[in-house]
Amino acid sequence: MLDLIVTCLDDDKAEDIVSICLEGKSAIADHMVVASGRSQRHVGALADHLARRIKEAGYGAARIEGKAQGDWVLLDGGDVVVHIFRPEVRDFYKLEQMWSADVSADRIALS
Repeated sequence: MLDLIVTCLDDDKAEDIVSICLEGKSAIADHMVVASGRSQRHVGALADHLARRIKEAGYGAARIEGKAQGDWVLLDGGDVVVHIFRPEVRDFYKLEQMWSADVSADRIALS
């Protein structure tokens, strides 16, 4: 599924596509993909097309959050979670920097 997602985003001109391995860091998914769209419309179109491709490939229906706003869309494909941002929103949250940190899950303290 990861290859399908990255290829689809690349084909649809998503920018700055980053894949992060979450194995050993989180139980939410095996991988996280972060990408940018050029505008709210592009972010929504990327999410729609990706959800359709995931379903057509036989992985089932991905859950989508945030598509109506178009600033940050989350697609939950089960094994792979995809975040598609407008560039300014992505820069503000710095999500891939947080998850790329080389810290094991047992060393993270929640307060």
